[in-house]
Amino acid sequence: MGILNVTPDSFSDGGNYLDPHRALEQASALVQQGADIIDLGGESTRPNAPSVGEAEELARVLPVLELLLPKIKVPISIDTYKSEVARRALDLGVQIVNDISGLTFDPQMIDLCAQTKAGVICMHIQGTPLTMQDNPRYVDPVIEIRDWLHLRTRELIARGIEPEAIVLDPGIGFGKTAEHNLQILSRMDEFHQLGFPLLVGHSRKRFLGKLLDRPIDERGFGTVGVSLALAEQRVQILRLHEITPTRDTLRAYRALRPIPQTNENKTARS
Repeated sequence: MGILNVTPDSFSDGGNYLDPHRALEQASALVQQGADIIDLGGESTRPNAPSVGEAEELARVLPVLELLLPKIKVPISIDTYKSEVARRALDLGVQIVNDISGLTFDPQMIDLCAQTKAGVICMHIQGTPLTMQDNPRYVDPVIEIRDWLHLRTRELIARGIEPEAIVLDPGIGFGKTAEHNLQILSRMDEFHQLGFPLLVGHSRKRFLGKLLDRPIDERGFGTVGVSLALAEQRVQILRLHEITPTRDTLRAYRALRPIPQTNENKTARS
């Protein structure tokens, strides 16, 4: 999954793709690099980010979608927790809703996704972007997040979202310390127990800066290292700012040591 932020304040690439034509160029470049999905976001959800109004978010994403959808031949997801933004994007042809709140911030989001049969990425967050890094606490982050995701999937399915439409995201950096993130990233098998495909968004994030003592623009190698560890743990979707480094690393690695492929998980859905 290639990241396309049309925001002035995202932590890594804020302001780079506000112009719709530049956004189209970046999306095309990501697809050429090998992206299977483009994830478009119009509101920064970095730590301490203030919320953006619905009208402003629509003004950022709709002109980009109008350019992208006729020309980009891979699925596009809309990174939003607002049901009206999701509705407008889905009406234009977007296929997936990527909701950082696990479809909890907007009470209309579940019904919208059920009615439109959209793909759903259900992410865990502790708090909100404005508060999530104030003092995140867990006894065991993996068990607590896994159990929360399990309850959310039961709610989504009970309200009409098809199990096959759901992807789960443990929410790296969203209400977690660096140590919490490392625990989560090293124990992905426990999330596979839920029986749904997994997505992880680790690209260039703050825990890599703490782990490697690197600024944002020097976290590419660390991102690839985590990507390889996640692939070995059979994580199905990697959300990345750059596709080529991870793609080439995985191709070369698999040539020498095949990475186990994930079969359809059925352990917990029933």
